Amino acid sequence: MTNLPKGSKKLLNAWAFYDWANSVYTLTIASAVFPIFYEALFSERGHYIEVFGLELKNSALISFVTAFAFVFVAVFSPLLSGIADYVGNKKSFMKFFCYVGALSCMGLYWFNLENIYIGLLFYFLGLIGYWGSLVFYNSYLPDIAFPEQQDKISAKGYSLGYIGSVILLIINLAMIMKPKIFGITGTDGEAAMKAMRYSFIMVGVWWILFSQYSYYFLPKGSKETNQKLSKDVVFNGFKELKKVWAILQNNIPLKRYLGGFFVSSMAVQTVMLVATYFGAQEIQWASKEESTIGLIICILIIQLVAVIGAILTSRASEKFGNIPTLIVINTIWAVFCALAFFITLPIHFYVMATVAGFVMGGIQALSRSTYSKLLPETEDTASFFSFYDVAEKIGIVIGMCLYGIIDQITGSPRLAIVFLGLFFVTAIFLLKRVHKK
Repeated sequence: MTNLPKGSKKLLNAWAFYDWANSVYTLTIASAVFPIFYEALFSERGHYIEVFGLELKNSALISFVTAFAFVFVAVFSPLLSGIADYVGNKKSFMKFFCYVGALSCMGLYWFNLENIYIGLLFYFLGLIGYWGSLVFYNSYLPDIAFPEQQDKISAKGYSLGYIGSVILLIINLAMIMKPKIFGITGTDGEAAMKAMRYSFIMVGVWWILFSQYSYYFLPKGSKETNQKLSKDVVFNGFKELKKVWAILQNNIPLKRYLGGFFVSSMAVQTVMLVATYFGAQEIQWASKEESTIGLIICILIIQLVAVIGAILTSRASEKFGNIPTLIVINTIWAVFCALAFFITLPIHFYVMATVAGFVMGGIQALSRSTYSKLLPETEDTASFFSFYDVAEKIGIVIGMCLYGIIDQITGSPRLAIVFLGLFFVTAIFLLKRVHKK
């Protein structure tokens, strides 16, 4: 571990490189291979399963489990961020969640319908590990970068994440489509399923391995000396959230921005989490093989285009300002959700994937850096980013629950996607109330 000065190129690159390490989770587990694997498990028995005493549609079940995981993260991240700020060792917390998430990804190797509860537990812990580590990762941004550097380095992080995750996904895709080349035995279907299980292990190894570069250069925390942990400190995070809320009452731009971010993130994260399930169930693929290839190609398109989208968004924010750029992106998302109701053919899905890619990376990177710019000067950045993350997580809980309920009742997620579009429209009106500069 080395002590690098704030704003140094090596420190900024080390921070951004964690996106390279952990983004394989969002691509392989959350977006691409696991959803396809999960759908394939139900191919012989329809889309319903009896679990927790209820007959649930498989996509609604995974939505509810996802929502429950985000409830957990939303409740516990304030506790953890308060402790991290107090003892000045946010890197240890970041490592802990990283390893929980990575090992849980490896555990998905054993996911099957006969032991559905164990499989769902690994899926649940993987979510907690990924999002828990992001609480501390995001809170590093004001500590390691000056305001004028934050847009660029935030976009660079997302770009590195997209590139790294695409590299692993291409390897996984080759394993799934040509398993015999990799020595994976069995019938075509069995070998493909084995390859998917192996990809879960590869995600965990990749995540742990490449995160070590970030850990080597990132500082221990914002404070130089550790302090003894006491009972009061455990609940200090909630006190810090109340303090942040009090500050927001006098910081009108930040308060208004958080309102827009809340409803926008609710819709964006939900769409991203359910897109592959939607494509698998609602698009008229010619065969199961075409469905698998088509869905992974769509995810690759999104990832590759998102790199360009994140860079263009960063440049647009420099020229036009963060808020006007975010308003335009939310407008595109609102139109996207409205059109999603009508898509049925693979070509439609490819076009929509391209559009989603352009605005996906941009809205995530710019939302994070805009919030960082609006923060008042403080050393306890983890508390402010905990507030940011709690807002994001609560939004995802609401979004996933709404999606799951509509999907379960109607048997189709189309109306749920359209409903999410209303949140983007709401975000546009809320962001218009924030000062443009």
